[in-house]
Amino acid sequence: MVDYIVVGLGLAGTAFCENLRRNNKTFVVFNDRSQTSSRVAGGLYNPVILKRFTLSWRADEQLPIATRFYTDLEELLDVRFDKKLSVFRKFASIEEQNLWFEAADKVKLKPYLDTTLIANENAALKAPFKFGKVLQTGKLNTNLLFDSYENWLRDNDKLMLDTFDYDQIQFEKDCITYQNIKAKHIVFTEGFGLMRNPYFNYLPMQGSKGEYIVIEAKELDESNIIKSSIFLIPLGNDLYKVGATYNRNQKDNITTEEAKNELVDKLKNLLDCSFTVVDHVAGMRPTVKDRRPLVGQHPKHKNLWVLNGFGSHGITIAPWAARSLYDYIESKIPLLPEMDITRFAEY
Repeated sequence: MVDYIVVGLGLAGTAFCENLRRNNKTFVVFNDRSQTSSRVAGGLYNPVILKRFTLSWRADEQLPIATRFYTDLEELLDVRFDKKLSVFRKFASIEEQNLWFEAADKVKLKPYLDTTLIANENAALKAPFKFGKVLQTGKLNTNLLFDSYENWLRDNDKLMLDTFDYDQIQFEKDCITYQNIKAKHIVFTEGFGLMRNPYFNYLPMQGSKGEYIVIEAKELDESNIIKSSIFLIPLGNDLYKVGATYNRNQKDNITTEEAKNELVDKLKNLLDCSFTVVDHVAGMRPTVKDRRPLVGQHPKHKNLWVLNGFGSHGITIAPWAARSLYDYIESKIPLLPEMDITRFAEY
């Protein structure tokens, strides 16, 4: 008997498992690595939507929790996957600069937008209208995070590298049996894999395919994250991750020449140096119709729970939403209505 079975080990699954570990709950995780979005993504945490200069949904609540969460996780795993990097937003015009200053005057945005414009001193970048600097930003090495956490789970006999078979769930009076495991609860944190889950695939997940390229640019020598129409993310050793695209029509993890060419064209508008594409990756973001997470209890099977739908902001949302779900299950603290799955039609 364990307290929880967790299905999936992206950002949502890792964050929920940490709530279980810290509260001395017993659990086992099933993960077949079929969902790639958390590993493929740029790994950025940034509280501001830089297209419109607005605060991301509840980012001022989420960011302090996320910052503490990843610091604690680094201590547990004895690895360093969180790198503090500045995000420089390239301005396309004087009008954009003015919009930046207007946004920086707003109470909730003041802590995140630096009002000192930064002149471009990198000859390899095209930025005649300067940059605005976003504060409290950085990048996670998500592959290092997940590989290290998987190793910790394996070392503690908590990891099953198997595909979860929904047909093997047996509902009993006070628990669930799955294969030879009895559990009080199952929490599904499957990302876009939710679409295959017969218990929660009624929820309106749309999914958005994102593609990134990795380039080598020896003349670029840039240590900050640059945001123009795309993100340019330094990886070290003259490598940079560039992305991402958004495609709601394709529902797979297969890279496309169309997306690659789109990113290369946008990159040419930013860079004034040569570069070579050395890698190309794709993944499905778990995006939702109303752009809010999918968190809560199955309407019929009260031992089944879902934690999903973070879209492109999973790094900041996951620790906060995972804590909310844990507090709901264990202490009956209500979920925010805007992320509770009861907002959608029942099963």
